[in-house]
Amino acid sequence: MPHDVDLADRVREALAAVPDVTEKRMFGGLAFLVGGAMAVAVSGSGGLMVRCDPAVADDLVARDGVARMVMQGRQLAGWVLVDPGLLPTVPAVAEYVATGRTAALAAR
Repeated sequence: MPHDVDLADRVREALAAVPDVTEKRMFGGLAFLVGGAMAVAVSGSGGLMVRCDPAVADDLVARDGVARMVMQGRQLAGWVLVDPGLLPTVPAVAEYVATGRTAALAAR
């Protein structure tokens, strides 16, 4: 399944003022890298994959529509998946993009 083009546009808009952003197709979706480190990705299976400090992940998954990211049956520490229904506008996306950007910059 291709990634959600409208969600990708909202992510682009949320990252418009951020320097050193690149896009890369990966995992069947579209990843957004900040300073060469992946920050967020529009998942090919739906939703937004968000990089986060593992210490923040528990707070994020306590929200409705946010779950730990699972790949090949394994939870990924420091990654959450946000339901696309929670992301109808750029302001709704901006908080998650900021979380991903902060985690990506810390990982460099």
